[in-house]
Amino acid sequence: MSDVTPENRSFDDVEFGEELPTIKANISMANIVRFTKAAGMPADRFTDHEAAKKAGLPGAIVPGIMSQGLLVAMINNWAPNARFTKVDTIFRAAVIVDSDVTCKAVITDMDEEARTIELDLTMSNEKGETRVMGTAIVGL
Repeated sequence: MSDVTPENRSFDDVEFGEELPTIKANISMANIVRFTKAAGMPADRFTDHEAAKKAGLPGAIVPGIMSQGLLVAMINNWAPNARFTKVDTIFRAAVIVDSDVTCKAVITDMDEEARTIELDLTMSNEKGETRVMGTAIVGL
């Protein structure tokens, strides 16, 4: 497997139970502001800690679609040639802007006929609390 690069990763190069390289996601306020502007989501709950607290949140929160996008980006970094069939996420708790989050994935199923893999996904904060979890099915 020494000649395997992310660009040519294939189904035959991966194993059940394999963990993808983890990433530390950049959810700084500056990054959230850029994302919400680009996505047309100008809500204070994403970009203002004090306004979010007044609304009953623990602080400004990361938009759900951004959390999902960060998990997808982790897979894409590992295998840019991956073809996404399905991504499903469950938001267990808010991801707070400016917190320290880690994205992880592990291969939990392999379909040899379809040449797809299923991955369990997690996004955890600095306390080790899982904030977002889900699955993805990708073809390699």
